[in-house]
Amino acid sequence: MSLSKLLFFTLAVCLTACSHAARFDIKNQCQYTVWAAAVPGGGRQLNSGESWAIDVAAGTKGARIWARTGCSFDGSGRGHCQTGDCGGLLQCQAYGAAPNTLAEFGLNGFNNLDFFDISLVDGFNVPMDFSPTSNGCTKGIRCSADINGKCPNELKAPGGCNNPCTVYKTDNYCCNSGNCGPTPLSKFFKDRCPQAYSYPKDDATSTFTCPGGTNYRVLFCP
Repeated sequence: MSLSKLLFFTLAVCLTACSHAARFDIKNQCQYTVWAAAVPGGGRQLNSGESWAIDVAAGTKGARIWARTGCSFDGSGRGHCQTGDCGGLLQCQAYGAAPNTLAEFGLNGFNNLDFFDISLVDGFNVPMDFSPTSNGCTKGIRCSADINGKCPNELKAPGGCNNPCTVYKTDNYCCNSGNCGPTPLSKFFKDRCPQAYSYPKDDATSTFTCPGGTNYRVLFCP
């Protein structure tokens, strides 16, 4: 095969395989309204039982989906949320403020795998399930414990429960120096949601993978 034909073939294969967007179906099963947020993706008010689907481009890295609570927006989409606020915008362009339960993901990474997790490193506001829905991938993640109700006094926040890093901002909680381990306060989260990130170096039991091209579901209050 000539070089030009090889390049054309490679491009054609990539256009078919590399451009596949992943579908994320986001549903609010809480008995209250949440304002779903996604980077990339924006944001949308979801009353109880409502859903929102977004398509995320292949190769996207550092993406997040979360729920905001206690929001009020004007007709131009400006306002404020009690938890998860993203600069006062309905259509989020940046990550949300702590505390918020995070569905984090990167698509088509090493070995064309998707990497995904639920993180409590920014604290907790709404119970969450984050699961694959296609491609033969079946291992999902759930954090549905009553963390807000049992939150230690020093971590309590309006509408949620802070991670200790947010409160104390020290190396032993935030791993700024790259060398830290679990603490009694991070174990509060890990004991209740063992599949979720409880502190920044909590990789071994908290990162999950699926083949690239998988679709996913995020449930608030599963």
